[in-house]
Amino acid sequence: MLQITNATIHTPDRVIERGSVTVDGGRIVEVGPAGATPVLAGATRIDAGGRVLAPGFIDLQLNGAFGHDFTADPSTIWEVAARLPRYGVTAFLPTIITSPLEQVEAGMRVVREGRPKDFRGAAPLGLHVEGPFLNPKKKGAHNQQYLRLPTPEAVAGWSPASGVRLVTMAPENPGALDVIRALTARGVVVSTGHSMATYDEAVAGFDAGARYGTHLFNAMPALGHRDPGLPGALLSDSRMTVGFIADGVHTHRSIIALVWRMLGARRMSLVTDAMAALGMPPGSHRLGDYDVIVDATSCRLADGTLAGSILELDQALRNLIEITGCTLGDALETMTTTPARLLGLEAERGRIAPGFVADMVLLSPELRVQTTIASGEVVYAAA
Repeated sequence: MLQITNATIHTPDRVIERGSVTVDGGRIVEVGPAGATPVLAGATRIDAGGRVLAPGFIDLQLNGAFGHDFTADPSTIWEVAARLPRYGVTAFLPTIITSPLEQVEAGMRVVREGRPKDFRGAAPLGLHVEGPFLNPKKKGAHNQQYLRLPTPEAVAGWSPASGVRLVTMAPENPGALDVIRALTARGVVVSTGHSMATYDEAVAGFDAGARYGTHLFNAMPALGHRDPGLPGALLSDSRMTVGFIADGVHTHRSIIALVWRMLGARRMSLVTDAMAALGMPPGSHRLGDYDVIVDATSCRLADGTLAGSILELDQALRNLIEITGCTLGDALETMTTTPARLLGLEAERGRIAPGFVADMVLLSPELRVQTTIASGEVVYAAA
């Protein structure tokens, strides 16, 4: 049993000053203001000292970290998961980019087999399969050799139960709408991305069941006032949640502020799209089949194409607040309740509330991660 006291709790839809949280069996059992929750004998206690206690962060797009690339070696998912709490991440979607479908199957097996003995860290919630059903004209850092048209047979075994939560595909490809319908019927979230879709083609994908957009503006046509394309469709359709990399590299700071005003916290999902170089020094690192040159701020192929990021999710939180002037509560929503709702997990993740998984992050006044709790266990504490 764990008790956290004297915390400024962001649930995140309300703030409880000097609040306390009680955890038992990996779940939150009680949340309340100071004095409302009795001190329990035998419980491990953490005095938050008035600091912010937020729900654990959820990253919907992570290609790897700490020198490991999930596409090249899906077996490293759990090793990376154990180290992600330093960034406040308590749940994530390991992302497999365009590759032979056997690599997707290997990733699915890793997720299905479950956590190793004595594992402590962030929970992989299922794969994000980014490709191979992409438009070659917007392949980005994906290997064109493995791109293919979508078919029901190719995704026949894909479902949350089998290890797949989210699939990115180009909705304009022949056969895409039927595959979107099939995946959606099984509970897989379909995202539009790496696409040359017109506005009408994008909306047809939304009508078929797609509900997400992968890294807005990147690997899609430019937004035009007469030809809005996929970006315009994503921004204007209230059904859609939009993934966004708020690093100031993938999109200009002014565009981050503009998109925030358009989407708000309920429709913006902050992601990292981080690759193996996250948590590593600059140099050459792998993303799928390619060597990526990483400097202090960006990751690029030899031809200059952006190839993932080295963005830390807690840094994305700070960036959004600094650039847009939004509240902490709104910024937190983009990486807690919004992704949980998209995945259909809003009844158990993304909030600090009774019955929810006890995933929480204690932040310093500068919004740096101090302590991360996953399933009721302290899995990271800053030195």
